[in-house]
Amino acid sequence: MTTATPVDQLPLVDALPVEHLFDMHVNLQPAQSIPTPVGARLTFITTGGVIEGPKLRGELLPGGGDWLIAGADGVGRVDVRATLRTHDGALIHYESRGVIKIPADGVQRLGAGEALPFEETYIRTTPKFETSDERYAWLSEVVAVGYNILSPNHIDYRIYHVL
Repeated sequence: MTTATPVDQLPLVDALPVEHLFDMHVNLQPAQSIPTPVGARLTFITTGGVIEGPKLRGELLPGGGDWLIAGADGVGRVDVRATLRTHDGALIHYESRGVIKIPADGVQRLGAGEALPFEETYIRTTPKFETSDERYAWLSEVVAVGYNILSPNHIDYRIYHVL
């Protein structure tokens, strides 16, 4: 006889239900590379961006960035912070962590002006949002995931709410 445990009440999921929140195009300055004991710290400062989607529209303000660690294991650890301004003037703090893996020749290809196709990379992020604007307070309760495409001097995001 098998004894049921509380976890047995949870569904087995093979696909997470999600809702598209928005897409974001972010322009970046060239990376500043700083050697550290855990890998190269690549700092990408944002120069602005556009947010467009069914749940959020507006812009990404200049001055945020990604303080990525490119580890000796070939894995990049994403550390993004930025300010979003919605089409109706709300300010939202955007923070995201994640993982990036690109092909061995990816840096060279980006330097040559080539975008890296989604199928050749693994870039997944977990955005969080903070705002005191009541119209967007619901964002602070959202678990989100992002898929990304790398291009020279910019990155594109598609952000989903996990339902």
